[in-house]
Amino acid sequence: MTTTSREEIRIHYTIHDLPAGTRPRERLARLGPQALSDAELIAIILRSGAQGINVLDMATHLIRHYRSLGALAQASFLDLQSHHGVGAAKAAQIMAAIELGRRVMRASPEARPRVDSPETVARLLLAELAYADQEHVKVVLVNTRNQVIATPTIYKGTLNTTSIRVGEIFKEAIRRNAAAIIVAHNHPSGDPTPSPDDVILTRRIVEAGKLLNIEVLDHLILGHDRWVSLKARKLGFA
Repeated sequence: MTTTSREEIRIHYTIHDLPAGTRPRERLARLGPQALSDAELIAIILRSGAQGINVLDMATHLIRHYRSLGALAQASFLDLQSHHGVGAAKAAQIMAAIELGRRVMRASPEARPRVDSPETVARLLLAELAYADQEHVKVVLVNTRNQVIATPTIYKGTLNTTSIRVGEIFKEAIRRNAAAIIVAHNHPSGDPTPSPDDVILTRRIVEAGKLLNIEVLDHLILGHDRWVSLKARKLGFA
């Protein structure tokens, strides 16, 4: 009789191993995707668990580790694979699903969000920038109906008033005939408190916008799931 060591046993728990009432796929079919938690949606993407962990627990672990979908979206291919049971295939599935969501937003003009408050812009960008490990400067371009045209990244790196060319901020706005812009950048520290350099840069951008007849609606600073509107604080805006 041949015995098998514990290390040789490979059990992969699937969604079908969960109780019928808790299976994410069945819940999605019955209630719609909007009724599912973030962990349940990720479990559907992952399809199966790994040795000693079912797929829903694996998805829950990822959400708890990264603390938000925005942080998960910033995880690298190798970083995702560092988690128990998440190999190359599952890491690729997660990254592909996130990228498809981004492309749907860019490809559907009718789905473009309408900028009606700083909160709208913050929600649009936090998923991408909240946990980025470098500073990014993005410009939200909007049309005459206040719909978002695009959100190009203008700069990446250590931000100061001398490293940013204000002309670059407006380059895409002019090319795409945007009616107005919102500038946004992140603080990798997680604290969105404006620095003196942030205020100086804002003032320069607002003044340039007046010369170019492109309204600067706001400048947002994004932290870890927090943000600050410089316009609301009357910093850099006359």
